[in-house]
Amino acid sequence: MKRSNRLVLLIGVFLAALVFVIVIVLLGPGQTSNGPEQSAPPSKIATVIASRDIALGVTITKDMLKTQDLEPNTRLPGAFGDTSAVIGSVTRAAVKSGQQVTAAIFTEQSGANFQCPAGFTCIAVQVDQLSGVGTLIKTGDYVDMVAGISPNFPILDSKTVARVPDENYDHTSVKVLLQGMQVVTTLLPPPPTAETGVATPAPGATAAPATGGGTALNGQQEIVILAVTPQQAEVIKFAQLDGSITLLLRSPKDFVDDQGNPIIPEVVKTTGIVLKTMITDYGVLPPKVITDPQPSAAP
Repeated sequence: MKRSNRLVLLIGVFLAALVFVIVIVLLGPGQTSNGPEQSAPPSKIATVIASRDIALGVTITKDMLKTQDLEPNTRLPGAFGDTSAVIGSVTRAAVKSGQQVTAAIFTEQSGANFQCPAGFTCIAVQVDQLSGVGTLIKTGDYVDMVAGISPNFPILDSKTVARVPDENYDHTSVKVLLQGMQVVTTLLPPPPTAETGVATPAPGATAAPATGGGTALNGQQEIVILAVTPQQAEVIKFAQLDGSITLLLRSPKDFVDDQGNPIIPEVVKTTGIVLKTMITDYGVLPPKVITDPQPSAAP
C-alpha cells in the first residue's frame, strides 16, 4: 500500500472517531435524539397548612399558617403554596388545625349547606341593594341591624290627657336594635340568563342598565341568614312586621383579638332617633307655619 493511501485511511479513522465523540457529548445525560429530556416532577410540593383552628369570618394572619411539603397525590385542588397569597383574606368557612388552606375557604358559597352554630338559632332576613349594603354581604361577615318603626303610638297630650291627632305627630322612630350578628350563609337570585343577560328584578323594581362598569340598580334582593339568640329572633320578627330593617356591615377585626382569637366586642349604646332628637341634638330646623294674610276690604 502506498504511503499516501495509508495517510488518507488514518485521517478517515480519526475523523470518524471525532464525530463519534461529538455525538456522545451531544446525546449525553439530559439529552435525547428527540430534544432535551424532561425533568422529573418534584417529589413533594410546598403547601400552606393551618397551624391552628381558624373560625368563620376571621382575617388570616401570618401566625395562623405554616408551610409543609406534601406528596402531589395528597395535595388538595386549589391548595396554596405560599402564605403571602392568603394573609389578609377573610375565611368564608371554618378551618381546622392541620387542614390544607385552599381557595374554597375564601370563596363565597351562596346557599351552600350550612349548620347553625351551637347555642344559636338561624333566621332569614330579606334585604335589597339599599338595605343590604349593595347585597354584598357574605358568609362569615358580621352585621348590625337598624330598624325604622312608624306605628300609631298611643301618644297623650300631657295637658289635656287626650290623644294627639295623628296628623299632628311624627310617628317615625329609628334605632340600632342588634349588634354583632354573624352571617352563616346567603342566598342570591339566579345568575343572568343567556336570553336576557340580566337576572329577574324584584317585583315592582325598574331595572337600570349599568354604565361605565358601574352597579346596575335593578332592585336585586338577597336573603341573609343570621345566627341569633331566641331573644334576638323576637326583636327581628317584630321589626319585620311593624317596620323596616337595614343591615350594617361590620369590620371582621372587631371580633378578634390581637392573636386572632374570636371575641365579643362591647355593645355600643345608641340613643335612637325621633323627630325631636333630630331637632334638639342635630339642629334640624322644624317647619314653620306661614300665614298668608287675607287682603283687606277696600274702603
